[in-house]
Amino acid sequence: MIEVQNLSVRFGRNEAVKFVSFSVASGDSFGIVGESGSGKSTVLRALSGLNPNWTGRMAIDGTALTPRRSKEFYRRVQMVFQDPYGSLHPRQTVDRLLSEPLIVHGMDNIERRIMRGLDEVALASSVRFRYPHQLSGGQRQRVAIARALMAQPDVLLLDEPTSALDVSVQAEVLNLLADLQQTHGLTYILVSHNLAVVAHLCPQIGVMQGGEMVELLSADDLRAGRTRHPHTTALRELSVELEEPEIDA
Repeated sequence: MIEVQNLSVRFGRNEAVKFVSFSVASGDSFGIVGESGSGKSTVLRALSGLNPNWTGRMAIDGTALTPRRSKEFYRRVQMVFQDPYGSLHPRQTVDRLLSEPLIVHGMDNIERRIMRGLDEVALASSVRFRYPHQLSGGQRQRVAIARALMAQPDVLLLDEPTSALDVSVQAEVLNLLADLQQTHGLTYILVSHNLAVVAHLCPQIGVMQGGEMVELLSADDLRAGRTRHPHTTALRELSVELEEPEIDA
């Protein structure tokens, strides 16, 4: 579903991403981990179309991407950002936030789709006419996920989707994302600095340092400490506890 080959991104003289390559099968999840400034979010922004200044090759479902993306691309590929409060318009109700992508993409049955969207992310119908500031952090991120799903995408790009939430809410959102992936057959790329979060959701992981993807490994190998690159080993050792969040209550 997703193919990235020799992706490079430069900001002036700074080469933020250097010849990064990976692929993600349809319905699978791929995690990208690294410290702040490693280039992991820059990869996501280039793939999403938010940053057009890149070289290399990227493709979705076999179709090569160009710096300018089509309307169909933005229906098939959606992004969920780190800060749900910052990514939701403060003067729009949840109803408006969810209906907007449906209107943009010319989709019908808006009322039914909004109610189904709220239900899928376990939000009560009473949330529909509230504003973002009237919701908790976890509720706001659920709204952001529901909004991303409105256009029935194939791919979700998740940029630190749980880092602004406390630990108990993080686990709830990760479990929700896992359930939605199974229900809709979604393909995920998850960017995070938290190894446990990535290992929970992604069977394959890329580790970034200084703009390079220095190692590709499985979540099982990461848990077991079967790392090859010194930076991956250091990240694992710095992690307080490489344990997945609780899956069931």
